[in-house]
Amino acid sequence: MVIVFHSKPSILAAAAIVGPLEKRSVFHSYFDKVLTDERSHKNTNEQGHVQLISEACQVILKKSNLNNLDIDYFLGGDLINQMTPTNFAARELAVSFIGLFSACATSVSSVIIAALLTELGASEFAIAGASSQHNAVERQFRYPVAYGSQKPATAQWTVTGAGFALVGKHHDEFPSIEAATIGKVVDFGATDPFHMGGAMAPAAFETIQAHLKKRGQKIQDYDVIMTGDLGKIGLKILKAMFAQSGVAKEDLARFRDAGAEYYGEDSAFQAGASGPGCSASVYFSYLLEQFKSGRYKKALLVATGALLSPLSYQQGETIPCTAHAIEIGMG
Repeated sequence: MVIVFHSKPSILAAAAIVGPLEKRSVFHSYFDKVLTDERSHKNTNEQGHVQLISEACQVILKKSNLNNLDIDYFLGGDLINQMTPTNFAARELAVSFIGLFSACATSVSSVIIAALLTELGASEFAIAGASSQHNAVERQFRYPVAYGSQKPATAQWTVTGAGFALVGKHHDEFPSIEAATIGKVVDFGATDPFHMGGAMAPAAFETIQAHLKKRGQKIQDYDVIMTGDLGKIGLKILKAMFAQSGVAKEDLARFRDAGAEYYGEDSAFQAGASGPGCSASVYFSYLLEQFKSGRYKKALLVATGALLSPLSYQQGETIPCTAHAIEIGMG
């Protein structure tokens, strides 16, 4: 489903707060803050996760010279049991809250809902985004970090990071949300939770194709088409799928993936980065800065999500995936 936003809601401010290990990210100079402690000096990983979200929201309020009473909605989500960290952060922010779960695609699905509320005239200011905390996610979906389990080369590293955007009425000087595609759930029968890029690539392919077709666009209409966390292997699969569909090699160069690039060529992170905080921290820092500098005029941001749970994996289910896209333009 493709939505065109005739009022072109703008991204008026944004913030990205990340963990200490993310200082090794190639994008680290664009982040608003790199923490010195994974838990933000709290007692648990989950409490540290709450602090991560809260700090990102406070940075947005400071940048925009607003306070929490000026915010109409807070939209966000994470991967931890019933999105507990986001729920608790919403308690602190104390504004109308819509919790969302699209797994790692929440960074974009939240912005789509914020743009819809703005388009309807129901919101003047909304904060939208997503987050993840490495240790908490690894313990829930794989193994506790202290267990020391070895990971295969296809595995990705869950980012400790929060990325949020302030969505409001259109302003020419800010990047605007011109259209969006809400993806379907796609399941190609993948079962390996250590190969998320391969599972999610078909969903990204379908969403991008649907968006371009409905919008009457070509890949070259965009300065960049950036997926969220397919990682190095998933990005290769996505490019191969488009090459097989007849896309020229020079157009494939416009495809980038936040997860594939996040930690550069550091082999310690296997196939790259993942987690809702991966795409969110890149989209709402580095990517927006490219618009501010004039390097980009139009971009398609495609966040992908693997919709599995520990229970579904234990019961032998395959991994359903989705991808949501927002078309960002300047002016």
